[in-house]
Amino acid sequence: MTAPAPARFAPNLATRHRRGRFFRGLFLAATLVALIALAVLMATVVNRAFGLVAVAYAVDPATISDRPLPEMSHDELQAMLEANASRGLLRRLEREKPLSDRSREELLDLLVGEVLQEQVVQTWTLWESITRAPQIEAEVAASHPEARLSFRSWINGRFLTQPMSSHALEAGVRTAVLGSLLMGLLTMAFAIPLGVATAVYLEEYTSGSWARRIIQTNIDNLAGVPSIIYGMLGLALFVRFLEPLTSGAILGVADSNGRTILAASLTMALLILPVIIINAQEALRAVPRSLRQASFGLGATRGQTVWSHVLPAALPGILTGTILGVSRLVGETAPLIIVGASTYIVADPNGLFSKFTALPIQIYNWTSRPQPEFAHLAAAAILVLLLLLLGLNAGAILIRNHYRRQLG
Repeated sequence: MTAPAPARFAPNLATRHRRGRFFRGLFLAATLVALIALAVLMATVVNRAFGLVAVAYAVDPATISDRPLPEMSHDELQAMLEANASRGLLRRLEREKPLSDRSREELLDLLVGEVLQEQVVQTWTLWESITRAPQIEAEVAASHPEARLSFRSWINGRFLTQPMSSHALEAGVRTAVLGSLLMGLLTMAFAIPLGVATAVYLEEYTSGSWARRIIQTNIDNLAGVPSIIYGMLGLALFVRFLEPLTSGAILGVADSNGRTILAASLTMALLILPVIIINAQEALRAVPRSLRQASFGLGATRGQTVWSHVLPAALPGILTGTILGVSRLVGETAPLIIVGASTYIVADPNGLFSKFTALPIQIYNWTSRPQPEFAHLAAAAILVLLLLLLGLNAGAILIRNHYRRQLG
């Protein structure tokens, strides 16, 4: 059989090349647009997380002390707080943590925030602080001569270690970060074993049956269900129907209800379960059939083959699905709002049956407030959320690459 003349393919080849260049340019343009959008997003967040701040006291410090507060000892600060704070405030503070057990820095913060009432007069973004610094100084001197103008990083060590507060200068994300981490660990503990086991059953123990097709269709559909639907399911199932379990009542816990971190973790486990199952199935399908046949030929049972050969070979792909699940888990807000995450809480989660909040809830709470300083706090919390997500994903990627090198 003679080969066709090259001239017959020249026009078609040129057309294919033009199409290839067009789609390559299209994909490059889409990538550039995505990168520009991400750059704009990050620039907006960073612009809000830093900047000049004008701060003033509602009560003059000279009216309560003739000495600078930072020079006072722990006992002196405690006595001053007891003498100047209202009885209601003192009772609330004692319930949260006795004054004698608080550190000197904590007492100083309470004096500044609760008694002197340090308040934000005005804030500026990072760009305004760089480009309009002289004008801002003149404006503060003319309009608020009693205020102190300083450059502030809204994300700092204090912000990471302090709980939520109604005072912007004292607010932090410690409780929200701990709630997100604990909920994430519980969610993955529920979702990963169940998801991988389901994928193994569907891929290794069933073959083309009508039951498998029905289950597979429902799993594929559940992966696209809006997250708020999972929140409604969690509210009906875990918060109300299983309240004796999720509140800890069956274990003797009396001061709780179904709106606990356990109920939230179970709800989020349902949310990411389809993602983990589908990715685990793809990882199992990528394992060569010859590996299974060689194991069977040596006399291994199906269970031994799956456990000793198939799962180790599919582990890098399964961890990829886990990374996707963690990414969705960390950023979800709607299911947590419905299940009952607290928008204001200062107590750290200390168990499965404790009340909780999470970083997305904290960000939502701050962005809904009219005061501009809380918008700066929200920007700082967004940076913390991004760093937390990058850290979790980086850890999962390192584990995946470790097993991939072992298999290679």
